[in-house]
Amino acid sequence: MKGVLIDSNIILDIFLNDQKWGEWSESKLEEYNSITSLYINSIIYSEISIGFKRIEELDYAIIQAGFKMLEIPKEALFLAGKAFINYKKRKGDKKSLLPDFYIGAQAAVLNLELLTRDVSRYRTYFPTVKLISP
Repeated sequence: MKGVLIDSNIILDIFLNDQKWGEWSESKLEEYNSITSLYINSIIYSEISIGFKRIEELDYAIIQAGFKMLEIPKEALFLAGKAFINYKKRKGDKKSLLPDFYIGAQAAVLNLELLTRDVSRYRTYFPTVKLISP
């Protein structure tokens, strides 16, 4: 599969007019939107919903941005669980599966690039994923 999975931090930079990262994130989205497909999943959808009062507003913003929704395949869900076990063995302190594990696993399984500002966990637990980051 060809395309870029867009992490919620990038989208929120734009939707919430982040002073530090908004311009960078917007330029990266424009750059990649001109050459490939931009994807989000249900986890990312949920995370970016915090910037909206109504579901219709969020859905409109997603359409306007050109994002396509992807289901998380069961292979990615399985990989997310295995990565989380590895995280716990390394003394990770989170008690539930973190959204980053689902997002990283989906990018790995579908061979998608990942546009994010949060690179440390992705690099550690999903080293095959090509990260686009500052």
